[in-house]
Amino acid sequence: MVNQSLFVIKPVEVCRQQKGTSEKPVFSILIVSWNNLEYLKLCVKSIKQNSTYRHQILIHVNEGTDGTLEWVKENGFDYTHSTENIGICYAMNALTPLMNADYVLLIDDDNYVAPNWDKVLMEEIGKLGHNYFAISSTRIEPCPYFYDISSISSVEFGLTPDTFKEQDFLANYMNHEVSDWSGSSWYPMVVHRDIWCLVGGLSVEFSPGMGSDPDFAMKLWLVGVRYFKGLSNSRAYHFGRRTTSRIKQNDDRRLFLNKWGMTISTFYKYFIHMGKPFVIASDETTALKNAKYKLIRDRIKARFY
Repeated sequence: MVNQSLFVIKPVEVCRQQKGTSEKPVFSILIVSWNNLEYLKLCVKSIKQNSTYRHQILIHVNEGTDGTLEWVKENGFDYTHSTENIGICYAMNALTPLMNADYVLLIDDDNYVAPNWDKVLMEEIGKLGHNYFAISSTRIEPCPYFYDISSISSVEFGLTPDTFKEQDFLANYMNHEVSDWSGSSWYPMVVHRDIWCLVGGLSVEFSPGMGSDPDFAMKLWLVGVRYFKGLSNSRAYHFGRRTTSRIKQNDDRRLFLNKWGMTISTFYKYFIHMGKPFVIASDETTALKNAKYKLIRDRIKARFY
């Protein structure tokens, strides 16, 4: 018999605390935090301190037994709250009704954004003339990373908020050269509100969240997004895996393969060119042609799964 409790999501409290203003925010910034208060404080501080524009900060509090819920209330943020950890997919989606801006910015609470991060993103959006894009900042990682130039890895400014060398970071965050890159699916990432709603946000079958990034990118690709770009000059420091190390992870590779008929690596390599110097994502005919034999192997693998 199936354990029905696996499919029960506790009610989510939705609270709008911020009073309306005449100035419309540029981004609705969605942050999910699970008993990670010190990281959340640092993330929010960086947004307030280092942004060029005014943004709407929206926070989903998973549990919040470490004082997060009280801190969010005291600081007047619009928020949603679940008494249990419901994962990033349900939590991000729960924030949707609170959004006031035309652009949705997804960010993990263990990021610290650098000065002008938002200005660079908006300048890129302003060049496009359409809403079919997914644009990311480039993350600086203290540990080695895997996707070529999609991050600046093994550059450490601290591993926790207590050890974070903020002034050192602010003085040196642009000292590591990298080009704009293809395959934006990492946070911080901005999409247009209409596109976020069109694809239904994050897919809850990937709860608690592993694999929701490439799945979201695939949904964007299917509705016509071909502009997946990471910007070198928009940067953020990512402490990394502060939450995922505490959860029982879902089998994201199997889920993605069974859902889409291809592996994550096939989608990244042949469709959106993850981690390579920036080019427009392949059109469907080109992608399917180049990935023909890899897709055959993927479908054989899916049968065994």
